[in-house]
Amino acid sequence: QVQLVESGGGLVQAGGSLRLSCAASGRTSGTYAMGWFRQVPGKAREFVAAISWSDGSTLHAGSVKGRFTVSRDNSKNTVYLQMSSLKPEDTAVYYCAVSLFYSSDYSRTTNYNYWGQGTQVTVSS
Repeated sequence: QVQLVESGGGLVQAGGSLRLSCAASGRTSGTYAMGWFRQVPGKAREFVAAISWSDGSTLHAGSVKGRFTVSRDNSKNTVYLQMSSLKPEDTAVYYCAVSLFYSSDYSRTTNYNYWGQGTQVTVSS
């Protein structure tokens, strides 16, 4: 079992920045990757970014590339999402997730084993 706890969400004006954190605990030794997704009511969960736990390689969705950056601190079992130049359309509940197996595509929700409870990000115009 792996437990994930997100933090750092909140209300911010358009153009502002936020940093989300996701701390993992439990059986984390088998982590292959961690990812960030977001979801608004009535829509499917959307991929935001992912990072390989071994070599730190990253993947970002086109809609956030250049504005969001995913990073990790292996010693703290924590993944971060630095969000800048926020837009109202970034408003969503943000979830982190952990994958305990290799995949060629960490943008798919089905390639993750455990999920956090989510943290709300609201960007006002």
